[in-house]
Amino acid sequence: MQNIEVRAAAAEEAPILANLLELYAHDFSEFLGIEMSPDGKYGYAQLPLYWREPNRHPLLVRVDGNLAGFALVKGDENGYDMAEFFVVRRYRRRGIGSDIARKVWRQFPGRWAVRVMDSNQSAQQFWERAIRAFAGETVHAVRVEKDGKGWCVFSFDTGT
Repeated sequence: MQNIEVRAAAAEEAPILANLLELYAHDFSEFLGIEMSPDGKYGYAQLPLYWREPNRHPLLVRVDGNLAGFALVKGDENGYDMAEFFVVRRYRRRGIGSDIARKVWRQFPGRWAVRVMDSNQSAQQFWERAIRAFAGETVHAVRVEKDGKGWCVFSFDTGT
């Protein structure tokens, strides 16, 4: 059993999240076709908003005290959105990602949406399993198209 900690990232930890977002962007560059800037970084322009806007929640994840990933959550009166979610490779495929997701959902109870690119089949399978284990039932994704890209959107309620 590993100790998984999911907690709000302080503003002074923004550089840590920025570094993790580079790894995240690298992983998704094959699906999104994004390119690095001339300085060798992908960047994440919205990151500063997570400490400026009250409806955004930057979360850092540690496993046994070691940095293991992050979640960026957006929420409003209509519910929450898992804007970004990342687990470093060392901790993948061991059930840790599902444990992290459950901790996030418990921190922010209510309606949730999790969006996954059509082209990322492994992520779709991960989210389907994680949501089913949490909700106790299969939650079917709805396919939507945005900006010419296909997405699967899982919508569910975590309770209060």
